Amino acid sequence: MSKTYKYSFLALTLTLVFCFFMNISLGSVSIPFKAIFNSLINSNVEHESWQHIIINYRLPKAITAIIVGSGLGISGLLMQTLFRNPLAGPFVLGISSGASLGVAIVILGSGLFGGVFATLFVSKWGIVIAASLGSFLVLLAVLMVSIRVRDTMAILIIGLMFASITAAIVSVLSYFGSAEQLQQYVFWGFGSLGNLSWNDLGILLLIYTIGILASMFSIKSLNTLLLGENYAKSLGLDIKRSRLTIIIATSLLAGTITAFTGPIAFIGLAIPHLTRQIFNTSNHKILLPAVFLLGGIVMLICDSIAQLPNSDYTLPINAITALIGAPVVIWLLVRKRGMVF
Repeated sequence: MSKTYKYSFLALTLTLVFCFFMNISLGSVSIPFKAIFNSLINSNVEHESWQHIIINYRLPKAITAIIVGSGLGISGLLMQTLFRNPLAGPFVLGISSGASLGVAIVILGSGLFGGVFATLFVSKWGIVIAASLGSFLVLLAVLMVSIRVRDTMAILIIGLMFASITAAIVSVLSYFGSAEQLQQYVFWGFGSLGNLSWNDLGILLLIYTIGILASMFSIKSLNTLLLGENYAKSLGLDIKRSRLTIIIATSLLAGTITAFTGPIAFIGLAIPHLTRQIFNTSNHKILLPAVFLLGGIVMLICDSIAQLPNSDYTLPINAITALIGAPVVIWLLVRKRGMVF
């Protein structure tokens, strides 16, 4: 690794640490950095309420932001490399749509169950399980297709078709849903980083770690796929096996994140391109850790903005990520020929 890359990684790491503490500091109540350090090392904090806010709310939310930003960024990188499509994102296989369908069935169709079942299904864990099952079923369908289909682009098209089917079913459920159910479903679609307890975060972190490890094991395959599938085969790469590993890694990351935090837009699409522009390389040994750092930084910044410091209001995180991600996508379309891929 060259000195330039080392300095870039050092700068990103320091920026991530700064954004992490800044995110914890900002909010309806401003907390100084000194109090945050004292709270993290179990030292005396000036106000007990600060300790409670930091440990039980802001710290898990900041960790969630890093997991979401890095996980979706890496998922987007995997999909863009697999399909050799600069506009592919982590949800291109219909994983997010599957999660949305699961949540829509639980929330908008809860009236069909009635009584205790409706209350159980619409609970926090009921929504998480429904989103996970929806993502898993779409993943299962995509995996079955990927085994039978040789052309990678055909998998991309089929994934988009699955997304269209699930979106159509959600539209039908929305038509028959009540105003209260529609409002609850829309709020879930806004995305949220602050609803996770430490137990929830532990489960998310476990599955996230498995997805990250699977993506790390795919680095050599990803670099080989950049040369084209035919050339990759001539080098001895098992295309089907590599494709399955990449799809499973993406599904674990994107599917689990969506189940716990709702659909977060644009991060998975924009972060890999920003990273390529900064590092000017297509080597995944460099890109993967760089996307991890940059994704965490951008998500922490977006969440800090969404909190509206010194205010009791919190903006939908999806609105902030879209405001940042959409201009990036437009810029990439204008400069498409100049992109490193």
